[in-house]
Amino acid sequence: MLLPGDGIGPEIISQAQRVLEVIAQKFGHSFSFTTCKIGGIAIDETGDPLPQATIDACRQSDAILLGAVGGPKWDDPSAKTRPEVGLLKIRKELGLFANLRPIAPLKELLDSSPLKREIVEGTDILFFRELTGGIYFGPSGCETLADGSQRAFSTMVYETHEVERIFRLAADAARLRRKKLTMVDKANVLEASRLWRRVCGKIAKEEYPELEYEVVLVDAMAMHLISRPTSFDVVVTSNMFGDILTDEASMLPGSLGMLPSASLGASGPGLYEPIHGRAPDIAGKGIANPLATLLASAMMLRHSCSLEEEAKAIEHAVQQVLAAGHRTADLVRRGEASLGTVAITDKVIAALK
Repeated sequence: MLLPGDGIGPEIISQAQRVLEVIAQKFGHSFSFTTCKIGGIAIDETGDPLPQATIDACRQSDAILLGAVGGPKWDDPSAKTRPEVGLLKIRKELGLFANLRPIAPLKELLDSSPLKREIVEGTDILFFRELTGGIYFGPSGCETLADGSQRAFSTMVYETHEVERIFRLAADAARLRRKKLTMVDKANVLEASRLWRRVCGKIAKEEYPELEYEVVLVDAMAMHLISRPTSFDVVVTSNMFGDILTDEASMLPGSLGMLPSASLGASGPGLYEPIHGRAPDIAGKGIANPLATLLASAMMLRHSCSLEEEAKAIEHAVQQVLAAGHRTADLVRRGEASLGTVAITDKVIAALK
């Protein structure tokens, strides 16, 4: 299932489809692609950021590849509905409670990072962000007070089972890596975080005694990510904290355009997407970096299709292209030559062939 969405979404998804078609040919597979609407374009055409037809088609698919959602056209805060509602709703509808975001800068791009090479080199973090609970899904609203002013509220709500399932996924992953697990919260202020701390601490002690388990406050974690990122392995946290921290961590490899993500549930199709968002300022210019989407396609092949060799083929091809010195505009310094969306994908396809 392809959900191109808005902004640069259609441009990068079309390139991912090209690469997947090459993979199918190379490895003797047959992939069937269906395209549906989500986000702003769905509002324009149906009045709904996530039409029922899209939900039904997604449920019948093996995996979903998403581009981006939203843009300035739909940014009116007083609008009846917003494109981002479609993104939140599809996660909830499909039960996609775990968002996996790997942060592992490629050696070819270490000098593209705004941080010093010696700080970034060796970083390999796997974030587990809880995706269907917390402040994005809790009670919210806006009310007018007696004096005519307004009061708005958004509530962070978590239940024990929501914390347990994401923590166990992260802990299982840590077992297979360097056996270190970091839980990020704000338990010194938030009651919801205190629940996280109690639940995670109990599970870590009783079920995963072999892991090195630590708890870090979210504000401290924001500092540690840019001062000592190599000291972390698997990190698990709540929805909003994960949203912010992974965007911060995306700068370690030098560009948002390099990072994929996977959103998974207990069953059913997973949803795969780049984390960079819609980038409306460059939409339609043919210069968007498609590599994060290609890497998201590799994650899709690995997690939803059990095609490990095919996933590695895409990842190796991307690395080959970067090792050869090819870069998109977001990865070069001012004045340096760069390749556009189609041209960099052509290089990846050539490497695959």
